[in-house]
This record gives sequence, structure tokens and C-alpha cells, in this order.
Amino acid sequence: MPTILVTGGGRGIGRAIALAFAEPGSRVAIAARTRAQLEETAAAIRDRGAEALLLPMDVADESAVAAGFAELRTIGARLDVLVNNAGIGGGLPLHKTDTASWRRILDTNVWGTFLVTRQSVPLLADGGRVVNVSSVLGRFGVPGYTAYCASKHAVIGFTRALALELVDRRITVNAICPGWVDTEMAAQGMQAGARITGVSVDEFRRQAIGDVPIKRIIQPDEVASLVRFLASPQAAAITGQTYNICGGQIMN
Repeated sequence: MPTILVTGGGRGIGRAIALAFAEPGSRVAIAARTRAQLEETAAAIRDRGAEALLLPMDVADESAVAAGFAELRTIGARLDVLVNNAGIGGGLPLHKTDTASWRRILDTNVWGTFLVTRQSVPLLADGGRVVNVSSVLGRFGVPGYTAYCASKHAVIGFTRALALELVDRRITVNAICPGWVDTEMAAQGMQAGARITGVSVDEFRRQAIGDVPIKRIIQPDEVASLVRFLASPQAAAITGQTYNICGGQIMN
């Protein structure tokens, strides 16, 4: 039974990715902090004929991650695909940012990716797949988002190094960089951006979408389709790469 682990799998992009892998004969493990969201997504996974495994955990908590993987080992789960999607955002000008919030973003987005991947590597099947979710802010900088930009740049560097570490096992490691995606996190990001720039949320959203060449927000299912491709046999020759899915935003 192929096993797929998706962190941050309770909502948004993570939920869409988990559902993209949910099919009869597969096991989809989803990790997140909020139990209710996990249960809702798990029900949708089971509706599609797949087995769902809930792993309530904060990826930034080393002991919680260890406990989650102990559960995976008790059922003898071999991982075929790991999707490091868990992440948090947030933005403030540097001089107004407290150390706790800056550290929280790095701990979740970078440290959490490390902790989960370190536990996953021994369980990954030869020929397995790792997909890390970065962001277009891993490609360029945005004022007021030093912590988030730093964390998402780090995910890309982590991806490139890990791809070389695992290449002898035919495990591919790639990253994706979504732009504005229709999720609760994006809505919160637009609210934060409006505060930083001193405009209304509606105006910020209009400007943000206006900067995207395709002039629309991306849907979570579109991101999930890219992840599914990178996890497929057709992507066996792709590793150490970073793919933008941003409606052309990176060109600006």
C-alpha cells in the first residue's frame, strides 16, 4: 500500500494535496496541529476510498514529530511520498518585529521541514519522492516579510542539498513556489499586507491580483496537481528543482 505523508494537511493547500493522493489502495497520512481540521480532511480522504491516518503534531516541536513517526513505525508504514507543506506566514517591518514571532516563522517553516524530513528519510522507499512547499517569496524579497522570505529561501536551499544526498537511492527532492492561492493563509497575508502598506484589504487584493499576469488567484487543486506530477513515475528524472506556480508573478 503506497503511503503519502502531507504536513499541514488539515486545510488549504495541504488538504488539496492530501485529497489529490486519496484513491483506493493508498494510505494518506496527514499531520497538523488542529485535530478538528485533520478529522474533516480524513473523512474526505476516506470518502475517496483511501485509508487516512491522522498525526496531530506541531512540526516545530521535536518531541511531537518523534511521537508522530513512532506511530507510523508501529503500523510498519513505508513512506513513498513526503510533502513538506506545513508553514506559517506573517509580516511586519523589521524594527517592529519581536524575536518570538520571527523565530516562530523560522521554526515552523525551516526547522519543522528539517525535523519531519529527518524522521522520514529512513522510512522512504528507494525511488520515493519528497516535495517541499516554498513560495514565490523564496524567489524574491518583499518589504516587511524578512522572516517569511528567509524561511522560504531556506527551503529551496534545503531541497537542493537533500536532492544530492538522496540521489543514490533514486529519491527525488523538489520544491514548488506558489504565488497567491485561494486559502485562509493567503487571506491573512493580504490583511497583513494591507496593514503594512496602509491601504484597505480590498485595495491590496486588487493590486496583488493585478500584479499577476494571468489576473486571477490560483486554486489549491492546481497546486496539488503539480505536486502529484512531481510524485509520479513521469517525474523520475526531475530532482533538485524548484517550480513556480504563480500565474507568471515571478516574471514581475
